[in-house]
Amino acid sequence: MVLDLLLIALAITLDPLPIMAFVLVVSSTRGVWKGLVFILAWLACLVAVMALVLTLTGGDPPSPKSSPSTAGLAVKLAIGVALVLYGERRRRRLRSARESASCRSKTSASTTSRMDRSSMWAAAGLAVFLQPWGMVAAGAATVVEADLSHFSSYLALFGFAILATASLLAAELYVVFAPEAAQARLMKLRAWMQGHQEQAIVVICLLLGLWLTGNSIYELTS
Repeated sequence: MVLDLLLIALAITLDPLPIMAFVLVVSSTRGVWKGLVFILAWLACLVAVMALVLTLTGGDPPSPKSSPSTAGLAVKLAIGVALVLYGERRRRRLRSARESASCRSKTSASTTSRMDRSSMWAAAGLAVFLQPWGMVAAGAATVVEADLSHFSSYLALFGFAILATASLLAAELYVVFAPEAAQARLMKLRAWMQGHQEQAIVVICLLLGLWLTGNSIYELTS
């Protein structure tokens, strides 16, 4: 469970779309506070999903080879296959995405302007909307295996939530402690990611999808 959660959280925190949006949020008027609200809403989603799963299982993982255990592995397998198919679909569309990248960059100024006028609630809603729900679902299917009678499970769940938010936390702290340098460098990072987001999404989806698929098949057949 721990390794799966680690890899899923790493994939979530490296997803370029939330990072790009978060850079716009913290670069806007009252960006530090909007960034904090974004992070809190992001964490709230992760905690809510884990709490729902743990409520259903009672913190007691299903026995190996039981129907609930098999169902959980089947869900992870389905998510893994879906991520592989999605990553392959994005890979095939990579050329057209490159052609449209210049069009997206022209709208960045107007997007920043709209973000300046947005409210705290808008920042929270954006965090919920941009949550990579497919990867979060994979995390939920893995949390089914958590045994709350062991302190290590609490550490694993806490580590999952923090690691999945690490990139956003790093950007927020950077803006707090070095606001002038952070604004320029984060916008450069966003510009770079805008030109490489498709490649990043493809790699993340394919690697995580293949891992979940292979690991689930191994556990189902062993």
